[in-house]
Amino acid sequence: MKVKHLLKQMGIFSVLLMLTITQSRATNTGANSPSQPEVAAKPKILFVVTSHDSKGNTGEKTGYYLGEVSHPWEVLTEAGYEIDFVSPQGGNPPVDGFDLTDPVNKKFWGDKHYQHKISHSLKPSQVKPEEYKAIFYAGGHGAMWDFPSDSQIATIAAKIYEANGVVAAVCHGPAGLTNIKLSDGEYLVKGKKVNGFTNEEEQLVKLTDVVPFLLEDKLKAIGGLYEKSGPWQPHVTVDGRLISGQNPQSAKAVGEAIVKALQNAG
Repeated sequence: MKVKHLLKQMGIFSVLLMLTITQSRATNTGANSPSQPEVAAKPKILFVVTSHDSKGNTGEKTGYYLGEVSHPWEVLTEAGYEIDFVSPQGGNPPVDGFDLTDPVNKKFWGDKHYQHKISHSLKPSQVKPEEYKAIFYAGGHGAMWDFPSDSQIATIAAKIYEANGVVAAVCHGPAGLTNIKLSDGEYLVKGKKVNGFTNEEEQLVKLTDVVPFLLEDKLKAIGGLYEKSGPWQPHVTVDGRLISGQNPQSAKAVGEAIVKALQNAG
């Protein structure tokens, strides 16, 4: 009986010993194995969208123009960039030009990741300018009311530009360029080629007397070297790291110009 009891104890001891050795080997293997490579974060671009939802006292609704977000978004995400969104008030911004027969609009609107991002847009106070390679102001008539008075977003744009980043805008988005001043106190657009929604286009949509100012006139008044094409013709102006597009038809080409400018900026 004593022999059996001794053999039983030895068996238990052997099992415990084997478990200890196995655990030790596993720990050592983990310690000596090479760590998994970290996935590099995508470079980021900040899209600015309006929080303003009405065209003056007309009773008509407005907001950011969907195609002016979706078309540059598609170009830039396919080029490997991650997009964040900021609006003057943060949260869910109003949308205009809601046309899902446009396949790019439909693609953007159906993207759950980016739907969550744009419907939970950042407040300007939440943005860290050093995280972004570029800032892009999307259009939509609402931009004429809240972009020019938002000093926080203007400061973000100036910091991005002075850190060798790109500043871009399309259609009414250049309203956001009208209050950007650099560290030397001069307007960003002063002495630079720029464009945006023209006086003729504003007249054609019958909002000349509704918008708070005419974008073409304002860009000229602060020293921009304004250029334009005929109404509704695609026109993108590039002056170094400042990019501007005239109308919705220019949105995709603005995205392409941003990619090229970032490649040139290194």
